[in-house]
Amino acid sequence: MSNDSSSSTKEPSLSQDITWGALTAILVVIVTYVVVQLIGAQATLLYPIFKHWSNSHATSWFNNSPIAQFSYSVLAEGGSFFVIWGFIHWRKSTLKAIGLVRAKFKDITYALLGVVIYFPVYIIVVEALSALIPSFNVGQTQQIGFSQSATGLSLFLAFVSLVIIPPIAEEVMFRGFLYSGLKRNLPKIWAVLLTSLIFASPHLLESAQGGILWIAGVDTFILSLVLIYLREKTGRLYASMGLHALKNFAAFASLFLIHTR
Repeated sequence: MSNDSSSSTKEPSLSQDITWGALTAILVVIVTYVVVQLIGAQATLLYPIFKHWSNSHATSWFNNSPIAQFSYSVLAEGGSFFVIWGFIHWRKSTLKAIGLVRAKFKDITYALLGVVIYFPVYIIVVEALSALIPSFNVGQTQQIGFSQSATGLSLFLAFVSLVIIPPIAEEVMFRGFLYSGLKRNLPKIWAVLLTSLIFASPHLLESAQGGILWIAGVDTFILSLVLIYLREKTGRLYASMGLHALKNFAAFASLFLIHTR
């Protein structure tokens, strides 16, 4: 990490290295997300197949075992990162073009600034939606794949799976690759909104009770807006990764640390 004596990365000088456009970016992200998730799940389930478990036993293990969920997270999120990296390399570009340049100390400050922006905005929007839409359920819970009574190794695996891995892989995919491609062909406002909408959409399907998880969709849409602001402000992805990790850690602490006391 360098000091902050030099000026921030000038992203326009890297824009010529974005060799994919809006439609390509959308298709690559959607296909990558779906295919890698499926491959990650099937690869994780090779262990139950090797053990000759029944389908019900294998499903229960996959949904409830910390090791299974950690393995799936590594395979799915890591796979997404390497697919995006491979595509960028294939298109004669580099990860620098999407914001993975040398980090600076002020990225930490901007990540903290993002916290100050994101949480109040989220609270205000949720309160407004609750007042305008009485049926808006703020009590819906998200399926996270780890027991809230996790301790020891299970707690550590949950921490890595929820707080460390997703912020890195998802920022590269969404605020890096997707947003850069959208911004190349579209007005910036549409690039911002489309990136946030695509990022929020999968979270709608993660309800622990079934149905649409609207609160997660609202949450991740707002989060994405702030993450893109940090991406634009710094020309890098690290502040976005930092805010994303801090937000996930707040949820992790609420579920696993505070909840169990």
